[in-house]
Amino acid sequence: MLLLNGDAAATFLGFELVRLHAMLNDLPAALLIVAVAFETLHVFTKREGFRYASFWTLMAGAIGAAVAVLSGLQAEELIEHGTAIHELMERHETLAFITLGVFVVLAGWRLLRERKMGTLERRVALILALVGAGVLYTTGKLGGEMVFQHAAGISTDVMEHEIQNRGAGHEHEGAEAGVAPAALPDSTVDAPAAASDTAPDHVDPPGAPPHTH
Repeated sequence: MLLLNGDAAATFLGFELVRLHAMLNDLPAALLIVAVAFETLHVFTKREGFRYASFWTLMAGAIGAAVAVLSGLQAEELIEHGTAIHELMERHETLAFITLGVFVVLAGWRLLRERKMGTLERRVALILALVGAGVLYTTGKLGGEMVFQHAAGISTDVMEHEIQNRGAGHEHEGAEAGVAPAALPDSTVDAPAAASDTAPDHVDPPGAPPHTH
């Protein structure tokens, strides 16, 4: 059930939609990339096992992508953001729709024509899948930029607290930073000088006649 709690953060089954969108992104993307890889192997090896694997991972990935896009549309209205995030978000959303469109068309195509496809038709479908994979990569890259470069989905209060926490610094266990080396005792420093004051300039060989310097 979709709910709005007191702080205007929408939740679904107890999950905040912003976090839910992040949770739902990875699996569909992985399934679609794997589907393209399996289909590529099938086109070049003609092994039926790769075709079956490609077909079912494509179907699951397309359904998952639709759910991920839907959760993203809900989440975009909830996160705090400025101009930079907004621009990235618009591009991310546009590419997400293109990605979804490509793979939904591809899934429908294969659902209707899977057992009737000739070599040329299957290769055209593979080219479409490769294009979709490229758009999917760019979509994910923009999403990563929003999160890791602009902290999308992180509230201003949390960021301010984290900045203060980092500014305070910390110590690692067992670290000895800042400990000055122990000073040498005075006796060890003065000993060579004292010895040089009392030592003769040279030693006369045995049997040398008396003389003065």
